[in-house]
Amino acid sequence: MELLSFLVFALPILWLLFLLRKQIEERRNKDCYILDYECYRPRDDRMLDTRFCGEVIKRTKNLGLLEYKFLLKAVVSSGLGEQTYSPKIMFEGREENPTLDDGLLEMDEFFLDSIAKLLDRSGISPSQIDVLVVNISMLACAPSMASRIINQYKLRPDVKAFNLTGMGCSASLISIDIVRNVFKTSKNKYALVVTSESLSLGWYNGKERSMILANVLFRTGGCAMILTNDRAERSRAMFKLKCLVRTHHGAISDSYDCCIQREDADGKLGFHLSKDLPKAATRAFVDNLKEISPKILPVRELLRFALVSLIRKAKLRAGKDGTAAAGPRPVVNFKTGVEHFCIHTGGKAVIDGIGLNLNLTEYDLEPARMTLHRFGNTSACSLWYVLSYMEAKKRLKKGDRVLMISFGAGFKCNSCVWEVVRDLEGRNVWEHCIDRYPPQTLVNPFMEKYGWINNEDPETFVVPDEIP
Repeated sequence: MELLSFLVFALPILWLLFLLRKQIEERRNKDCYILDYECYRPRDDRMLDTRFCGEVIKRTKNLGLLEYKFLLKAVVSSGLGEQTYSPKIMFEGREENPTLDDGLLEMDEFFLDSIAKLLDRSGISPSQIDVLVVNISMLACAPSMASRIINQYKLRPDVKAFNLTGMGCSASLISIDIVRNVFKTSKNKYALVVTSESLSLGWYNGKERSMILANVLFRTGGCAMILTNDRAERSRAMFKLKCLVRTHHGAISDSYDCCIQREDADGKLGFHLSKDLPKAATRAFVDNLKEISPKILPVRELLRFALVSLIRKAKLRAGKDGTAAAGPRPVVNFKTGVEHFCIHTGGKAVIDGIGLNLNLTEYDLEPARMTLHRFGNTSACSLWYVLSYMEAKKRLKKGDRVLMISFGAGFKCNSCVWEVVRDLEGRNVWEHCIDRYPPQTLVNPFMEKYGWINNEDPETFVVPDEIP
């Protein structure tokens, strides 16, 4: 009887202890740390200065005066500087006739440089990699890019490999989400995430304005990073993932069509950016913020915003002067939940729009603006160049939180928050030029060199052999 009484008393306690331990283990497995990351800096002979950009545009023979004026206006207002990079094929003058080998070479230059540096600096050997996620939207080949990396670095035969294409500029956070979900099912794992974009095969040879824009806006870049859920690595980790939210508006037709690869009327393949893009981006952005805000903002800020919104609605219903009487639309103060804002460098208008909607200062927007100026829009990997700028400027201190925001074809808006695990001031892709940023002016010399186009007569316009 004593044994039975003991069992009746002890078994519930043991069961509770078992459940408690299981819950603790599951919580541990949900941890996702960035151990290290490496942004790619191509060779200096791949730099695009103003004169060479003009030569590339000049080589596109089927452009008329109106198209030249359109591209000049786009480049002048783009926020790009003179030290962005382009693939080798551009400097060989073969952008209109690329081969698959050109795309593979472009990726290999990044893989063999940045992944090797990352593994060497982190002390993680290729045999320790349990998960590999690669996202390159505009290059799909067989074997996949993931298989190519497995071959180059001789990863284990049981590595879990994921190869993403067509995900656009928001793909790197999708890759992080895949790693996070794999980590939930396994303990003490290491993941290698590789994010980039192939430009060699994406040149548009036509003259449709909505498609030639992509030719001048995108630049070469890439980033490789190592993540882990091993809590023993916390002391040397850089960031811990706090939350991640993905918003996909593919079910809305104008959102789906606003940023899409297609052929023009002449059958020439390119990337179409429609006039609905700003509206689609705003809609996805708002929906994403609605979901991530309760996860990252303190209750007092959520209550303040709700109260101010209710008061404004009441004034709108009662007042006769409409919005003027109700006052300005209330804005959530995201600085109560995060200290830094890592914004996708999709263009000057994208950065300005996010800054306006989140009520950010120029200090907050500086990392994105400087990244756009120095490296350009490098698609999915642009976020990590922005993060590197913050690190190089020694802004990231232990306990700080960083909000990442990205947009991509589909149409998608993805965001996440990282917590800085330790003070960061390491050497990175910015180390060679960080002392020169921010420069006194971000005005590029395109208008100075090519402004004469605006004064040309359509009837007599001829592109000169020598560009001024």
